Amino acid sequence: MQLTPQRVSAEHEWVRGRAEHTVGLINRVRGDLGEVFGADVDHVSAADYLDEVDAVFDSGDLAVNVAAIVAILRELDVDGDYPGFVVDEYLGRRLAGIIAAGEPLTLLAEATFHYADLLSHGSPDEAAGVDDLDAALAAGFQTRLPGWRWRQGPNPFDGSEREGAL
Repeated sequence: MQLTPQRVSAEHEWVRGRAEHTVGLINRVRGDLGEVFGADVDHVSAADYLDEVDAVFDSGDLAVNVAAIVAILRELDVDGDYPGFVVDEYLGRRLAGIIAAGEPLTLLAEATFHYADLLSHGSPDEAAGVDDLDAALAAGFQTRLPGWRWRQGPNPFDGSEREGAL
C-alpha cells in the first residue's frame, strides 16, 4: 500500500462519507452505555462527527496512521472470515484507541470498540473488515466527542485542584 497525501485525503473523505452510519452507531452505543452506567449521555450530530473527523485528519501524524488502518480494514477480507477474525479485531481496537488520542481515553475507546463491534454488521458486498472499521470509528469518535458528564467540569485530581489539600 502506498500512502500519499492524496490517499490520506481519499480515506478522510471515505470516513466523512460514513457519517450517517457512524453517528447512528455512536448514538446507539452512547445510549446503551449510558443506560448500563446510569448516566445521561448526549447524542452527537453529524456536524459534531464531521468536525471531529476533520480535526483528526488535520493532524498530519495522526491522519496518516488513521488513514493507513482505515485503508487496510476497508480491504481486509479472508475466506470464511473466521481466520481473519483476530487481525480485524486487533486493527479495529487499535484504530479506536488512536482516534481517541491518548490515555485514559485510548483504553476507553478500545474497550468500547468490542461493544460497538457487537452492534456493527457489514453488508455482504463489503469486505469483512468494514464492520470492524465502523465499530472502530464509532468507538473512537464517541470517546473523543463531548457528552459524558464525568468529563465535564474541573477534575478533582488536577494539580491545581489539590493545592492546599495536603
